[in-house]
Amino acid sequence: MALATSLNASEVISREGSLITINMGPQHPSTHGVFRLILTLDGETVVAARPVMGYLHRSVEKLSESRTYLQDVVFTDRLDYLAAMSTNLPYAMALEKLAGIEVPERAQYIRVIMCELQRIASHMVAIGTFAADVGTFFTPLLYTFRERERILDIFEMCCGARLTLTYIRYGGVSRDVPEDGVEAIRRFVEIMPDKIDEYERLLTNNEIFIARTRNVGILPPELAIAYSVTGPVLRASGIQYDVRRAEPYGIYDRFEFDVPVRYNGDAYDRYLIRVAEMRQSVRIIEQALRDLPPGEIKAKLPRLFRPARGSAYARTESPKGELGFYVQADGKVEPYRLHIRPPSFINLTALAPLLIGHKVADVVVILGSIDIVMGEVDR
Repeated sequence: MALATSLNASEVISREGSLITINMGPQHPSTHGVFRLILTLDGETVVAARPVMGYLHRSVEKLSESRTYLQDVVFTDRLDYLAAMSTNLPYAMALEKLAGIEVPERAQYIRVIMCELQRIASHMVAIGTFAADVGTFFTPLLYTFRERERILDIFEMCCGARLTLTYIRYGGVSRDVPEDGVEAIRRFVEIMPDKIDEYERLLTNNEIFIARTRNVGILPPELAIAYSVTGPVLRASGIQYDVRRAEPYGIYDRFEFDVPVRYNGDAYDRYLIRVAEMRQSVRIIEQALRDLPPGEIKAKLPRLFRPARGSAYARTESPKGELGFYVQADGKVEPYRLHIRPPSFINLTALAPLLIGHKVADVVVILGSIDIVMGEVDR
């Protein structure tokens, strides 16, 4: 969780008057991934910043062109590897649009339940690591990971995996939720509101936490829109935009939930948005469990999936923002072209202006408040 700097006298440090340019990274800066920031400092104040990405580039989009549509599902797991369910879904939706596949009702409800569980799990990681990024709060990390383990246990009961899941696939889901899995989800949503209260007691009104996050890394709404920022980062800047509301997909239009919004646009508000979103996800899961119908969990598809020539785009509200998949087909068993719109990458483009004017000690706090995963940034 400590700030990592790497200095090389001949290549990294350059002085112009009182200014100094240093590298932060490409080690894991506060464990957020293999990411590098080139910071120009006046004393301890950041006067310029340049993000450098690409250290985790794996050519996912190009590799997908030589694998079948089903084999490409495993690539989506490895984008935002802290929210595999959420990255499986838009890829599946794009193929369903392309091939005109109708997803069974039960599978639609299971998808909603799993994606909202994944949203909670992702926000737990974001909040826990963010508290540690602030510098004095390690207990919330242990508490949030305690409940995250319950979610991973549920995923394991449903598909046998905990991290890279490949569970949501075109046509439905890979397996049905077992009876003990449904009961585990019910128990989880019963206890979760109290656990969220517990996190808030540790952080929300903590004077040190507030001092380190309030008015730090303010993103004005006009700048958020200019950078095409989405997700909690956008909603913390006063823009009440959520794909589940703006363009409801699946069966989200059947559920009652609020879209939390804050107006200061700072690191503290971004934390509060994620806390509020966890509460809304619990509401959605409760409704989905109540209405969960019996029936099939996948559409009947040919053994070799060959969508006709054409293209489709699908977007969803992932834990980090708007996640989109564009798929172009040419009648073969593999896509002709696949392109991904990753929220972590888009949101990260706004980092540099957020850092200017802040101290070096605030850099990791601001980066942590954006909540990036480098697997999604670099692809």
